[in-house]
Amino acid sequence: MKNEYTAVVKQEDEWWVGWIEEVPGVNCQEITLKELKKSLEVTLKEALEFNRQDALSAAGTGYTEEKIAI
Repeated sequence: MKNEYTAVVKQEDEWWVGWIEEVPGVNCQEITLKELKKSLEVTLKEALEFNRQDALSAAGTGYTEEKIAI
């Protein structure tokens, strides 16, 4: 299953800027829309992996993982 996220993008002068709605802190700016979308994708993947590792570290041992769909 592939998750989908929403990118909010706009052009400001010569730059394209964007944010991922669902994940605070994931934002980028690039000179083209294509580059912006790729940067957002890479940054989102990195943020999700960091958050995952942070949660597992905080849980320590003896935890279980549960899927939650909304």
